[in-house]
Amino acid sequence: MTVKTYLFIALGAFGVFYLVMWISAIRKQASGESIVPTAFGTATGFVTNFFDTLGIGSFATTTSIFRFWKLVKDEVIPGTLNVGHTLPTIAQAFIYIAIINVDMKTLLLLIAASVLGMWLGAGVVASWPRRYVQIGMGFALLVAAALTLMSVLNVSAKPGVALELTGIKLALGIVGNFTLGALMSLGIGLYGPCLIMISLLGMNPTAAFPIMMGSCAFLMPVGSAKFVRKGSYNVRAAIGLAIGGIPAVLIAAYIVKSLPLYYVRWLVIVVVVYTALTMLWSAAKEKSAAKEKKGASFRKA
Repeated sequence: MTVKTYLFIALGAFGVFYLVMWISAIRKQASGESIVPTAFGTATGFVTNFFDTLGIGSFATTTSIFRFWKLVKDEVIPGTLNVGHTLPTIAQAFIYIAIINVDMKTLLLLIAASVLGMWLGAGVVASWPRRYVQIGMGFALLVAAALTLMSVLNVSAKPGVALELTGIKLALGIVGNFTLGALMSLGIGLYGPCLIMISLLGMNPTAAFPIMMGSCAFLMPVGSAKFVRKGSYNVRAAIGLAIGGIPAVLIAAYIVKSLPLYYVRWLVIVVVVYTALTMLWSAAKEKSAAKEKKGASFRKA
């Protein structure tokens, strides 16, 4: 068997591990609340993963929807994004690793680095209080908006032609993907930054697709397991993202394949910046309220 075949087997094993772990956790849930996703939640999974497969990204757009309609509490948004988008991302990885050629050594090392980054990052973020999550996600969304703006304005490195990384460039790629994996735990998508990193390192931008989708497909089950274990996610919303997302990936990859996304990207930039600012404003108000409460307690004493 080829290295790619072994990679597919490992990806399938990660997918099965994740599905069994998640179903087991859902069955043990004792809250009594309904876990059946709403039609709107499932539609959110479909729309965000459809455009994710075409290159828009799903984390920032899903966060904007969650906040605008107040579907998910701020402190559990990172966990919900990772848990809900895992299965659609695994489907993307199977498709793009199969159809796009890239050096397997480069692919495997960058995937391993991202998984380690997520494993370390998720353990921290899953325990953060609400205000820390608001601040972290607010800045993460601004970064996502900036990256989307760069793609709209075609501000990026001159595309390379290489399909592999060696020497110092490979080392930089490993460090970079480790960092991006850690940031995934905070809700900042890996796709945009990874595409820019790959271009800066002189690789063919097309090679970024199996790297970024493969990285997310392996790191998200690892990070999601920590969020699930700590209960730091919205079960109902996550199930909606998964159910709506898988058919969206297949339709986008095999039927639609490409769309003129110029105006969609501009809309995403506006919505994401608005969401980031409201997230940071909420964090500022919570800090002010905490100070006032502390001051009132001091005066009473």
